[in-house]
Amino acid sequence: MAAVKRLTQRDIARLAGVSQATVSLVLNSSPAALGRIPAETRERVGRVIRETGYVADPVARRMVKGLNRILGVFTYEPAFPSEQADFFTPFLFGIEEAAQELGYDLLLMTGAGSRRKIFGDNARLRLSDGCVILGRQFDSAELARLVAGDFPFVAVGRRDDAGGPVPYVGGDYAPATAALVERARALGHQRIAYVGLTEGAESTIDRWQGFERAIAGADLVLTVPEVDRPSGEVLDALLGAGASCVVFTELADAIGLEALARQRGVSIPGDLSIVVLGNHIRAEQTGIRFTSFVIPREAMARGATEMLVRRVEDDAPVEQVLLPCKPVEGETLGPVNSKTKRTK
Repeated sequence: MAAVKRLTQRDIARLAGVSQATVSLVLNSSPAALGRIPAETRERVGRVIRETGYVADPVARRMVKGLNRILGVFTYEPAFPSEQADFFTPFLFGIEEAAQELGYDLLLMTGAGSRRKIFGDNARLRLSDGCVILGRQFDSAELARLVAGDFPFVAVGRRDDAGGPVPYVGGDYAPATAALVERARALGHQRIAYVGLTEGAESTIDRWQGFERAIAGADLVLTVPEVDRPSGEVLDALLGAGASCVVFTELADAIGLEALARQRGVSIPGDLSIVVLGNHIRAEQTGIRFTSFVIPREAMARGATEMLVRRVEDDAPVEQVLLPCKPVEGETLGPVNSKTKRTK
């Protein structure tokens, strides 16, 4: 006799025509959360639960699985210093919002010692039911240990296999980067420079690969991997190489160069166009809107949290999701000025 497949919240959501998050809210019966769900939707979910015989008692389910209703959040870099706020704040917003809607508390894990580690002498990972992991670059050994283990986790950002597939929700940087370079080329730019790292974290590699695809047939006149070089030195190198467009991986470097270019009387984008591969939420404070794309940080974090809950509650399989990055028109990319067309 064939085994009967156990119904999951995902099955109930599909049958009711709602999201898994909505089903979880109905099952958890949080009055504040339920108030945001229309009565007709609650009734539809309840009807499917009754008709299928799904066990809807969250207390019993919690006891069977030993759940604490706590999700861990681990960051490889400090989340709260002002210099990192633009990077981490949208992630934390997304995680908090999703956790609240799904009926979970959050536990921020910073690791012990000067070097942050998930698995350390004072590791408290098991206090939570699962963990969302943030960081520009992960510890490869720790990631492999997580993949090989049974503790539910989801990474924010694409991650390469680590002895097995890594569950993640990330931004789709390669096509977003390629689209920006293609726009520049459509405006006549053939001498293009790249300022930023080309190897390292997966997000860095994705940007570089998207750039390489789109640059084919044009002239890559300069690459500057040391992004901490003085803006004056970088600007001199760009002008000396005859670049008409420069692609930055870091907004801070673009801000510094744009300000210096104005001081020197170099028109942006008249003399030199600037493209940034992903912007931050406070980019508008610079007084100039850079041509870029939006990294969907809050949506990535929300999606990772919802994915984690599916893994915690329903033993869901590994999923890998990339979200599109919407372009930002900006004012730093323009057509090539015939007076500034240069050859090396």
